[in-house]
Amino acid sequence: MSTMHRIPIVLIFSTSLFLRLLPGLVRAAIVTLDSIEIYKKHEIFGSKPTVFFRCKGENWTILPDVKKKHVLYIFKGEESWQPLTELTDKKCKRCGIYEKDTIKPDDTFDEWELCPSDFTSPHGKYSHYIKKEFKATFLCPECIHHRDASHHSSGSQKGGKRSMHWAFMLLIGASVLIVLVIGAVITYKCWKQKKRQNEQARFLKLFEEDDDIDDELGIGPLSHI
Repeated sequence: MSTMHRIPIVLIFSTSLFLRLLPGLVRAAIVTLDSIEIYKKHEIFGSKPTVFFRCKGENWTILPDVKKKHVLYIFKGEESWQPLTELTDKKCKRCGIYEKDTIKPDDTFDEWELCPSDFTSPHGKYSHYIKKEFKATFLCPECIHHRDASHHSSGSQKGGKRSMHWAFMLLIGASVLIVLVIGAVITYKCWKQKKRQNEQARFLKLFEEDDDIDDELGIGPLSHI
């Protein structure tokens, strides 16, 4: 494998190593609904409410099974309408549970900040309760894993900044090394080509000098004419 072919491999390796060391890498964690029980319905008309979950800037997720008050609905997380949303490391979302209203604006059971740090139980569960409105349990096992991985990699805020600093330094050093290697390869090839041209010119010059000497001695091809 030539040196020029090795350079992209070095670049890919250094970039992947940088991404591994970067503690602030954004990763998504899936949030599903584990259970819910509503204590009231806001819709005056109609016997069965239409309850849905929504985070700001995202689409509705209708909970098709939730139709009766004081009934605990338990889910597997495999339903067609799951998951509810995704959370990234240390980033909260403004989410809520609502009820569809046919006449006036949709009613709100509650609206709150849903954060990865809320899922503190060993299994990644988080319960949200509003008196006389509803109680819901959400599941996000990946939130626990991401938080543990973040604590393990950084140790502390100061340690995380130090790791990021060294990661940037490593990437810069690898980039400088690659540039130097490319420059050395180009310089070597130019020198080799120049040397070949000089040798060819010297070789042609020797032939011309030999022809001149033969002509002077009368042994050249024109001396017999």
